[in-house]
Amino acid sequence: MSENSRSQRFAEALSALEGGDEQALLEQFVQDATLQRPERKGSRGESDDAQSFWQEYMGQFENISTEFDRVVEVEDQGILEWHSTGTLATGRAIEYAGVSLLTFGGDGVERFATYYDTAAFISPTD
Repeated sequence: MSENSRSQRFAEALSALEGGDEQALLEQFVQDATLQRPERKGSRGESDDAQSFWQEYMGQFENISTEFDRVVEVEDQGILEWHSTGTLATGRAIEYAGVSLLTFGGDGVERFATYYDTAAFISPTD
């Protein structure tokens, strides 16, 4: 896979988002792209667009950093294996891993689905 593949550019844009540059990631998506992650009930809602999806996701964290363990692209499909570490907005440290699937169409990502264990976000009880 090329260092300049669409999947690699997406991974770089996600890292830019974690550094505060939202626009780089938003530019990766086609209009009306489908986005989903485990803690959301549906893949799309009436006001669900890439910007609100990512703002809601980032709002969970004080800071977060993702490292990509594997980035693969075959035809119009991208697979990103990753692990993230950081601090939740509550101040608790978090570490979790997952996989994100990309479907490319037109000029960008038309479907983004990410999967990870949401238990990492739940406070342990005493």
